[in-house]
Amino acid sequence: MPSRSVIRAGLALAAVLVSYTAAGAESLEGGLNDPGPRVPGSEIPAQTVAQSPVGELTLRQAVALALVGNPELAVFSGEVRAREAAIVQARLLPNPELNVTAVNLGNDVLRDFDGPQATVSLSQIILMGGKRAAGIRVAGLDRDLAAWDYEVKRLDVLTRVAQGFVVVLQAQQGLVLANDLVALAERVAVTVAARVQAGKSSPVEEVRARVALASIRIERERAMRELEAARINLAATWGSTAPRFTKALGRLEDVHPVPAVEDLSRRLRQNPDLARWATELAGREANLDLERRRAVPDLSATLGITHFADTDDSALVAGISIPLPILNRNQGNIQAAHERLGKAMAERRNAEVSVTTRLHAVYQRLAGAHAEIAALKAEVLPGAKSAFEAASKGYRLGKFGLLDVLDAQRTLFGAKAQYLRGLTDYHQSVAQVEGLIGEPVEAARSLEESR
Repeated sequence: MPSRSVIRAGLALAAVLVSYTAAGAESLEGGLNDPGPRVPGSEIPAQTVAQSPVGELTLRQAVALALVGNPELAVFSGEVRAREAAIVQARLLPNPELNVTAVNLGNDVLRDFDGPQATVSLSQIILMGGKRAAGIRVAGLDRDLAAWDYEVKRLDVLTRVAQGFVVVLQAQQGLVLANDLVALAERVAVTVAARVQAGKSSPVEEVRARVALASIRIERERAMRELEAARINLAATWGSTAPRFTKALGRLEDVHPVPAVEDLSRRLRQNPDLARWATELAGREANLDLERRRAVPDLSATLGITHFADTDDSALVAGISIPLPILNRNQGNIQAAHERLGKAMAERRNAEVSVTTRLHAVYQRLAGAHAEIAALKAEVLPGAKSAFEAASKGYRLGKFGLLDVLDAQRTLFGAKAQYLRGLTDYHQSVAQVEGLIGEPVEAARSLEESR
């Protein structure tokens, strides 16, 4: 029979194995149930196949459809959930091992303790140095980083939705402008035909008027195709290949003062491309800490019982083994983690410069578009309209030639097209700025006005 000291040692080791194995999500090292604070993107909507709306479409509806149906967001939301599963895996303990050994079976020569023996033992690796807690922290930060990546993609999608919506509005107004131009050209052609029949103008002028009308009709066909392409591109943001909406509702003419670039720059800290780097650096530091902890060897505890067939006796078998960190102290992985931390610091600085540069470039386009719109509305459009009306009236009275009318017509509609492009550039630049600062431009404008 085994001695009392052997039994006491076996019971003590058994208690350690049972408590360690039964701990589950609890750790001997503590602090495992909180993988870290949640970040934007933590509550991610389930991605579904969005139903394309029928009839009129607002920007708010387009944004809502994209958030639940955009295929790119579905990819990122899947990665977030995969990293949540990695946290679950990091919490798990190593499996115990069952060992069964039999010796001297069928040997009739050996007797006593040299006779047949059977040993059944249970081995358990005991993680040392806080590896499990560090591993869970790394997994939690990886999950948070995926959530930040989702947030980056979400803002990118919302920016593209806003810009696509603006393009649809532009195409709609472009088609209206083309229809107006066709109607005007038709009236000019009728006027020219009447003057030719009355002998007041040359038949050449009628040919010119008809050629101009045919060219404008071609432009209208192009405007129709551009509108259809814009509708398809917008519908693609919510995963649809066949847009069913007939009209986008919005006013490109709604133009507001541009905030100061300094006010916009101060709000860049909300940009997820920059905000994610706090989590990125924390993750790299946690990974470095994990690699350092992995240099600490783990214990392997064994507890079992050996049965001696000849004497029908049993004895407890207990042992502990630990690797000697002489050759491998995880030096390479520690150095690699340290280098990746330094790389992340350089990448964060590069991201700050890149985002700031992008904001200033977009701001210049925004300010330029705003100034262009103001000049066109105040001077160019009224002058072009007045010149066309004067040329048309003068032609009917025989004071001007057809070329003067056609030239004034091209100037007027060229100015209207330029005004439409300016409005489009303005609103697309606003969408880009909002994508960079992570909030509406009105917030920065309100701050500036409150001073």
